Amino acid sequence: MTLIGTSDLEVFPLALGGNTFGWTSDERESHAVLDAFVEGGGNFIDTADMYSAWVPGNSGGESETIIGSWIARRGAHDDLVIGTKVSAHPQFMGLSAANVVAAADASLARLGVDAIDLYWAHYDDESTSLEETVAAFEGLRTAGKIRHIALSNYSATRVAEWIGIAQAHGFALPVALQPHYNLVAREPYESEYAALVEANGLGVVPYFSLAAGFLTGKYRTREDIAGKAREGQVGGYFTDEGLAVVSTLDDISTARGVELATTALAWLQAQPNVVAPIASARTVEQLPALLAAASLSLTPDELAQLDAVSARVPAAV
Repeated sequence: MTLIGTSDLEVFPLALGGNTFGWTSDERESHAVLDAFVEGGGNFIDTADMYSAWVPGNSGGESETIIGSWIARRGAHDDLVIGTKVSAHPQFMGLSAANVVAAADASLARLGVDAIDLYWAHYDDESTSLEETVAAFEGLRTAGKIRHIALSNYSATRVAEWIGIAQAHGFALPVALQPHYNLVAREPYESEYAALVEANGLGVVPYFSLAAGFLTGKYRTREDIAGKAREGQVGGYFTDEGLAVVSTLDDISTARGVELATTALAWLQAQPNVVAPIASARTVEQLPALLAAASLSLTPDELAQLDAVSARVPAAV
């Protein structure tokens, strides 16, 4: 277990992504995945109020609703750390003060909890003054509706500005950053955010930790992803350099007797200030490889191999 940044939130070093709940996993399968995750030692669940509004027939909030029904069924949530996000739900767009409060109340109702452990500003809203947004998050915290504040998809400049505003007003500081970061997407995190994270004691909770499944090795050609639910997400990772990373992962994983996903997550967990990569499981059968990363320590040579091959992957334009 490890702490998220400067918070008192103690978590298993892997976060279960809730983006599949209500999308590629129905309620029954989602509950089974959540049960298995907790049974395997997990306690950190990441979702967002807009999951999964992109699915035809959905309106947003489906993931939170499924997590809420699971919490209600198990009858307790004190042993869990629940993170959710605001700014992109179709009915609660943006980060104005009124919207942040209304969206938080809606999330609390769907989740069926008294407080959100980690409340993420999902996407920056430059149409709203940052001072207004920061004050709104602080208001939720002092009201006891959220415990800690975190940022996702903000530029490094805006993260620094948020921190500066909070410091100037004596507000609680963000405790975590959620960047796009994995073996085939090391930039812009490493050059633009890593120093800022270190200086401010932020815990890093990367999303797309497995590159939407690309780093599991199940997609070796573009034909492998044709027509799949994640086709749009995975396609951007297909480069010769990216496939070389998968090949190196394959070699190390075979030698260690583990799945590629386990090795990819173990590399990420070994990076400075990374607390808990986010990984999703559509089915219970996909979970063991994810959970196993928490107990896999890669050798310096294995880390060096992965560092070298992944450094050749071109940064996304």
